[in-house]
Amino acid sequence: MDSHMMINESLLNTTNFAEFDNSIDCCGDYNLDSVPASGCYNQYDDSPCEMNPRQNTSSTYAGVSRIPRGAARPRQGPSPRQGLSPRNYSFVPVFHERTSKEDDTLLTDNLWKLARKTGTLNLANKGMARVPERLYDINEADADSKKANLEKLSINEADAWWNQMPLNNLDLSSNSLTNLSPKIENLITLTVLQLHDNALVELPPQIGKLEKLVRLNLSHNKLKELPPDLYSLPELRHLNISHNEFVELSPDISNLHMLEFLDAGNNNISSLPGGIGFLVRLTALLLANNHIKELPSDIVYMRSLQKLDLIKNDLIGLPEDMGLLRKLQCLYIQHNDIKELPSFEGNEMLNELHASNNYIEQVPKQLCANLPHLKIFDLRDNKIKQLPDEICLMRNLNRLDVTNNSISVLPVTLSSLAHLISLQVDGNPIKTIRRDILQCGTARILKTLQDRAQTKDRVGGGAEDLPCSSSAAGSDQSMQQQLPANMTDNYQQHNCAQPPFRHCHCRCQCQHFMHPEQLCGFYYQQFPEKYEQGQQQQQQHHQQHLDQFQFGQASQYSPQQQQLLYREPYGGHYMDNYSAMPETQMDAYNPYNRCVVQPRWVYKLRHTRTLAVNSQGLSDVPAHIFKVASEEKVHVVDFARNQLSTLPKGLQHMSNLVTELVLAHNVINCVPPFISQFTRITLLNLSNNLIKDLPQEFGLLNTLRELNIANNRFQALPNGLYELQGLEILVASGNQIKALNVAGLQNLPRLNTLDLRDNNIEYIPPILGNLTNITHLELVGNPFRQPRHQILMKGTDTIMSYLRDRIPT
Repeated sequence: MDSHMMINESLLNTTNFAEFDNSIDCCGDYNLDSVPASGCYNQYDDSPCEMNPRQNTSSTYAGVSRIPRGAARPRQGPSPRQGLSPRNYSFVPVFHERTSKEDDTLLTDNLWKLARKTGTLNLANKGMARVPERLYDINEADADSKKANLEKLSINEADAWWNQMPLNNLDLSSNSLTNLSPKIENLITLTVLQLHDNALVELPPQIGKLEKLVRLNLSHNKLKELPPDLYSLPELRHLNISHNEFVELSPDISNLHMLEFLDAGNNNISSLPGGIGFLVRLTALLLANNHIKELPSDIVYMRSLQKLDLIKNDLIGLPEDMGLLRKLQCLYIQHNDIKELPSFEGNEMLNELHASNNYIEQVPKQLCANLPHLKIFDLRDNKIKQLPDEICLMRNLNRLDVTNNSISVLPVTLSSLAHLISLQVDGNPIKTIRRDILQCGTARILKTLQDRAQTKDRVGGGAEDLPCSSSAAGSDQSMQQQLPANMTDNYQQHNCAQPPFRHCHCRCQCQHFMHPEQLCGFYYQQFPEKYEQGQQQQQQHHQQHLDQFQFGQASQYSPQQQQLLYREPYGGHYMDNYSAMPETQMDAYNPYNRCVVQPRWVYKLRHTRTLAVNSQGLSDVPAHIFKVASEEKVHVVDFARNQLSTLPKGLQHMSNLVTELVLAHNVINCVPPFISQFTRITLLNLSNNLIKDLPQEFGLLNTLRELNIANNRFQALPNGLYELQGLEILVASGNQIKALNVAGLQNLPRLNTLDLRDNNIEYIPPILGNLTNITHLELVGNPFRQPRHQILMKGTDTIMSYLRDRIPT
């Protein structure tokens, strides 16, 4: 390579850029000895260049350290000069050492005035190496304002210094800052300070003088410790120190008594300080991607903690008293070395438990009973060999992932989980269910398990013809012979001292097991005294077993029995079956012509605040059921997987209480207008019904945050839906929607999840990309041609960017 085409590496590393400038001519060539001293020549002719760096060095580089670019040149051609080969291109390196003066110019007069009017200053992504010195005096009145006369003020009074706001929000993120000036203490009015994505190695102690600071983001820097003065900030509620170089957290962090959010993920932290439990207001603790081996014992004193993220650490276990975290909703412990899960007794509010990629060998039975509100249970990539039958006690489970374990048998009790919509079992040696069934997905697997459960509960082939007599007593043995080999059942063994269960078959179609002393309601018409006597004996028997169950003796009962014990009898029958009967039969059932609500059922309503009756074939629900639930302040109503054709009228008694209403998997074809009376509802699940439209009054549900109308018959999103200002999640997949009303979606400022999979949408308007509030968009399974499937698979950000690029200008 020619010498004039090479750049001396030593020159690139030099700090004396002025000398380097003098070594290069205006055309980008090195000053070779062959070049005349009078100046360099143009490579296309022998005329001297207009500017000779040898002659103008002192005037051209007056205190500014930079290399000038070469002048624009015509298209390259053969060089007429002798002794120099022609160049095919010109490489002109540009070096720029930013000076403090240049950083000061970034704070323009327009930004200055805007900041003093709004109290917010955004200097993000400016390439600053130093904070402009002028910034530290922004709260002081400038000379121009003080000199302004009354005439000027009357014309533009908004510019007067007494009408200007003090700076409270400062964004210095995405720059090249390595340190902050101690003058930061002048900005005492700051409440938000963004310093993320810089190169900070330390902070000045004076940052502790910002006593009004509420939010501080220091992520993506090179910090190893925080100044002790920072821990005395009295109002700090949000602290982000993720993606730094911390090896430990200072015990002084417990002095931040108002802290509500702490993100210390992606550091090198190996342990947590003992006093961290004093952060009693903390609602989110994020410690992902560290090297923490165990949690301090006092972490359970964070009584307000709702989210705990411990992904990718070195944990070998969790504290046994995790149940003290009563408000914990989300727990992330993926990619650790955990071998055993605690019972989580007391964590009734836990909604999500992610424990994949560990060494867990079993799921504790007590865990299933202690997490009734768990919706997501992620156990993939562990060493689990068996799922307990008690998993059916997780009544609200939506998603269960046991991929890549060692499970050979799936319990049939899974089929009783009415809300389970995702069951992932790939990578397990399951032999009791055919592979083609497993490949068909969740619905087919649950149907197979349900068929097996019904086989288990059925009494022989001619059971339907058995009368209400002791002739059915010997059928239990034949039923046991029909049970699948993988089905464990202690139902007939729980207490041999008690009389055997019978099966009642008569005109009233009651299908629950009863004792010989308990006679069906139809029998009451002929023998009322014996009916009442059998009723009392049945209640005493039920009470005895329920007391044993609640006082620590649940282990002797199978999961089916535990569910049966919580089905409270109503006038000789259980609530779910009784409520589905015609009114004439209800009158025949009860000697008082009304349903007598048992105390234990009331206790359960009061304790769980949930009214849940699933998979019972209900076509209607008596109004008095909702009245009792209203008296017990129930706020969750769940009648999924029944045969309801509309909303029960009795629901109106709970309109001011219900926060979650689940009516999925019914045959509802219309929603009555009284739905607008639910003034506190936040979640409404109407999926898998026959609904074609929603009433116009639906738009009055201002508190609704999540709406699921998937798998219905909508041809367009209802107009009333666009008035839901608080809506955050909208699931409308599996319908017949043909077009998108982007103008209507723009009226939903909080919408962040939009699921429109499997519809008939033929065109996606590009202006949908302007809805930046949407962070999760699902469009797969529609007949439109653009965006292509490959783009849809890349995620929401790619889809939205693709749409924005196609907005006509």
